[in-house]
Amino acid sequence: MKARLIAACLLAAGALLAGCQSTVPGEPQPNAGNPTEPSFSTPRPSRSSSTPTPTSKSSSPTKAPPSAEALPSENGWSFIETKSGKTRCQLSSEEVGCEAQFTNSPTIDGVQANGIRLTVDGDHEWLVGNLGDPPVVSLDYRTYTAQGWTIEASEAGTKFTNDTTGHGMFVTIEKVDFF
Repeated sequence: MKARLIAACLLAAGALLAGCQSTVPGEPQPNAGNPTEPSFSTPRPSRSSSTPTPTSKSSSPTKAPPSAEALPSENGWSFIETKSGKTRCQLSSEEVGCEAQFTNSPTIDGVQANGIRLTVDGDHEWLVGNLGDPPVVSLDYRTYTAQGWTIEASEAGTKFTNDTTGHGMFVTIEKVDFF
């Protein structure tokens, strides 16, 4: 039974990775029937009384603070949703990808980009796509760690910093800043 579960997880991970790297013919079409992202049944934590995390930018490598909450990992990936529910992200040791209805994203093949991808080296690109329905963890306004990234969630936005390279991004619906 355990071997079957492991095999199923490996097949799913392989399909996920293969799907991320393949090209599907056709023209991207916005989802006109549902302009917002899908809803999830993941319960949201209650508001904390702590002050929002500062959003200062740093270009030097950092280590996750000892008080950072470690997020679960599934086959080398962690999946999160912001407290507002407006942004979902997936993190691996190599990259962070976020999906949202960004208000100032570029247009790609006639469709407004709804995704952003950042690598540990600081390379980034806008995308049109859908993360699907991963098992997300809803964040509260505090600091987390996952896959070698520190995630600082605040009312102002979400900051992702790679613990080794110091590269990262600050994500809000209105803009994305890279450092």
